[in-house]
Amino acid sequence: MGKRSAFRRRRQDYYPTPRGPVTALRGHLPRGVRFAEPCAGDGRLIDHLRAEIGAVCGYAGDVFPRRGDILWRDALALDEAALRSCDVIVTNPPWKRELLHEMIDRFSALRPTWLLFDADWPHTRQSSALMLRCAAVVPVGRVKWIARSKHTGKDNCCWYQFTADPRATVMHARAA
Repeated sequence: MGKRSAFRRRRQDYYPTPRGPVTALRGHLPRGVRFAEPCAGDGRLIDHLRAEIGAVCGYAGDVFPRRGDILWRDALALDEAALRSCDVIVTNPPWKRELLHEMIDRFSALRPTWLLFDADWPHTRQSSALMLRCAAVVPVGRVKWIARSKHTGKDNCCWYQFTADPRATVMHARAA
């Protein structure tokens, strides 16, 4: 799924979030936090956040939902009405830059937002304007996106927290 892969990408960039990256959010999200998951897919991230942090999902949507409790919704249509009971947005978004950048811009204007994607992104020119909204970076390393694969992905990943008005970006150390 990364830039150095010769494999065809999955439809809708569907790569279910494994449990590993979610453990990195412990200590960054308060227990019982209410969150929205706008790219919910099959709901694995929702389940992992519930199990790891005791988080409560107040909204779940996807353009191609793979579970009955997930609404058929475009993430870019996310609005205040959908988020009325949510403190934050947490998702593993598509990594296609045009879509990712639009999501960062939209989501961070609505709520503090945690997004999981590749670690190289802040080192590119295209990230410069959006990095002004980045409040925190939490590295997770390489992720095993394909459950039965012997290998992890080729790209290191991070959780990025975006807000409407961050004071500065805090780069956290990777957990041991």
